[in-house]
Amino acid sequence: MYFAALLARTEDGWEASDTELDDVETLSDLTDLARDASPDEDTVLVFIEQEDAWFGVVRVDGEDDPRIYVSDGAAAARSAYGEILLTDELLGREPGAEDDGDDLDALDLDGTEDGEPSEAADPDLEDADDVVPSGPLGDVEILADLGVDEKDLLALDSGDALSEIADALGAAEVLETVR
Repeated sequence: MYFAALLARTEDGWEASDTELDDVETLSDLTDLARDASPDEDTVLVFIEQEDAWFGVVRVDGEDDPRIYVSDGAAAARSAYGEILLTDELLGREPGAEDDGDDLDALDLDGTEDGEPSEAADPDLEDADDVVPSGPLGDVEILADLGVDEKDLLALDSGDALSEIADALGAAEVLETVR
């Protein structure tokens, strides 16, 4: 089960809205969705989580490139929505590098594998560039200026991370209204 929400920073504080990701296929689509949530080009945070497996935060500040943090790259790679966040840049790959996708062919939208792992799941048989590392990926300073520093972000448990982040931002109440 997934949860996704937008937190838009306004003059009056944070405003939250739940969001459907069904029509979001790329990071660009997600960024556009975030920008639409804040006509004044204020900071918008996109929260995405999959039931205690992983969470991601995308930060969009006006027309700047989005900043991304994912709590567990390998878990997110097994998720249709996580794949949106795992850009070549985030994974340290050359943009446009060929990814045969064998390791993702058997995945359902809920992030679970369907059947036995393929041969490509064996790290000895794959190129090192195709392996998504387990653990945190991305910009660990994504929320530092908002009160969640690197140490705090890395210490968060996936089960309640988004609530803890919202609490640190002073937005726990508004996030709970859309949960």
